[in-house]
Amino acid sequence: MAILNRPAVIMLMLLLLTTSGYAQQFEKQKAAFSRSYLSESKGDYKAAINNLREVYDISSYEINLRLGWLSYKAGDFQESEGYYRKAVTIMPYGIEARFGLVMPLSSMGNWTHIIKVYEEILTIDPNNSVANYRYGLLLYNRGEFLKAEKLVTKTVNLYPFDFDSVVLLAWIKLKLNKMLEAKMLFQKVLLYNPASASATEGLSLIK
Repeated sequence: MAILNRPAVIMLMLLLLTTSGYAQQFEKQKAAFSRSYLSESKGDYKAAINNLREVYDISSYEINLRLGWLSYKAGDFQESEGYYRKAVTIMPYGIEARFGLVMPLSSMGNWTHIIKVYEEILTIDPNNSVANYRYGLLLYNRGEFLKAEKLVTKTVNLYPFDFDSVVLLAWIKLKLNKMLEAKMLFQKVLLYNPASASATEGLSLIK
């Protein structure tokens, strides 16, 4: 049996210590997450936050993401934004944390920042149906109908019978005076929901 030289022995010992330390830290984090979920289920968001702060690691995507959510639920929108932004920094190509970030930004009325977040998401995933729809809705409400049309059309092409997307695109077409397209889309909406007040109203505006 070969005898390990001293440097090899030292490296092996360091590896074992590192592995052991990681395992202990993981167990602490797992227990903290478990307590946090239990506190959240009781509606005690402050306690759920404190459970995770006990094992807080600034480099942990999972902890920052969850603290972003819990801070949002607790009504601390600035804290929520900070945690979500840390999560975005850790995983810059992810869209999960960016969707989370939109929630506190919406609550604070930071629409300029929200637009930037949606544009980042669509740079990463151009056909993301949720981002295209929500950004399109935001632009519709701002009266930017041409930009909204392009975004929502993508969603409708992916989900041709999605109620929210089709009815929004119908209203966009109406605002752009594309009456024939608007009429056809409102009629599709009524196939999905014959009692749709929005579609009925839209059709009544088309001569």
